Amino acid sequence: MEERLRELQVEVRNGVATVTLNRPEALNALTLGMLKDLSARLDDWETDDRVRMLVLRGAGEKAFCAGGDLRALYDSFKAAGDRPWSSTLPGSGSVPGSIEFFEVEYALDYRIHMYPKTVVAVMDGIVMGGGMGISQGARVRIVGDRTRMAMPETAIGLFPDVGGSYFLSRLPGALGTYLGLVGPALRAADAIYCGLADVNIGAAAASEIEALAPAIDLHFGRDSVPAIIASLEGEKRPEFRDWAAKTLEALAKKSPTMLAVTLEQLRRGAKMSLADCFRMELNMVHGCFAQGDFIEGIRALIVDKDNKPRWNPARLADVTTASVETFFTPRRKT
Repeated sequence: MEERLRELQVEVRNGVATVTLNRPEALNALTLGMLKDLSARLDDWETDDRVRMLVLRGAGEKAFCAGGDLRALYDSFKAAGDRPWSSTLPGSGSVPGSIEFFEVEYALDYRIHMYPKTVVAVMDGIVMGGGMGISQGARVRIVGDRTRMAMPETAIGLFPDVGGSYFLSRLPGALGTYLGLVGPALRAADAIYCGLADVNIGAAAASEIEALAPAIDLHFGRDSVPAIIASLEGEKRPEFRDWAAKTLEALAKKSPTMLAVTLEQLRRGAKMSLADCFRMELNMVHGCFAQGDFIEGIRALIVDKDNKPRWNPARLADVTTASVETFFTPRRKT
C-alpha cells in the first residue's frame, strides 16, 4: 500500500483534489496499483462535499502519462502461462494481472467520462495510450508547449483502446482513422484542432494537422487499409508528397493485423455508445492476447528492444476478413 501511495500523490486544498502520477522515471506509466488507487479516490470524493474539483497531472517535466506499464503486462502474461484470456471467462476463477489491468483501466476511464464533478487533466509532456484514457473523459483538457500526444498502439500489436473507439471515431473527417492507424505525435495546436484538448496554455502556433487535413481525408477515408496505402502511394502533390512517404513508412512498421482490426474498430465505434465501446475493447483485448502480436510487439519494442517484431501474419495481404472478425466475436469458455 505504501508503494502505491508513492506512485500516486494526492493533495486536497481549497476544494480541489490534485492527483499526481508519480513515476517520472517511467514517464508516469500506469500500474495496476495506481489504477485501483485512483478508482478508490474517485469513489470517496464523489460524495465528499469538501472536494469540488479534481486535477490530474504527472510528476516531472517529461510526461503526463506515457500509457500503461507494458513490461509489467508482459511479465504478467508470461507468468499466466501465455493464456490469460481463458482465465477470465465465466466460471474460470481468478483474473490474471494482464487482463485485470485492462478491466480496471477501462472501468476507471469510463468513470472519469461520467464523473459528476469537474475533472481537469493537465496534459503536460508525453500523453499516450493510458494517459489518453484518463484524460479524454476530463471536462477540461489542458495542453502546452511540451505536449506530445499520440495513440501509437498499432506499433506494439494493439489497437487504440482506452475509449479510442469512441473519441477517435468522432473526430472530424478521417482524422480519427489517421491517428489510430499511424499514431503520429500531436503538439498542442494539433490537439486543439482535432478536438482532443480544450485549452492551450502554450505559445500560439499553427496546427500541422490542419494543413494536412485535405490529404488525410482523401487517403484515410478509403474503405480498407490496402486502399489507404494505394491512395498514399499515388499522392503526387508537392505539399503532401513527403508526408505521404513518411506515412507509408510508418504504416509498414505496424502490425498488419492490427491495422485492419483498428479500421474495423473505429467503424463500429462510431455507431456505439461509450459504454459499448469499452465493452467491445475489452473483448478485443482478449483477442489480442490470443492472436499474439501484442505480446510480440512488447517483446520487440520494450523487452528485447530489437525493434524487429515478428508479426503474424507479416504481410497485410495475408490478413483475412475472418481473422479480423475474431477480434469482435464474443469470447466463450472452451
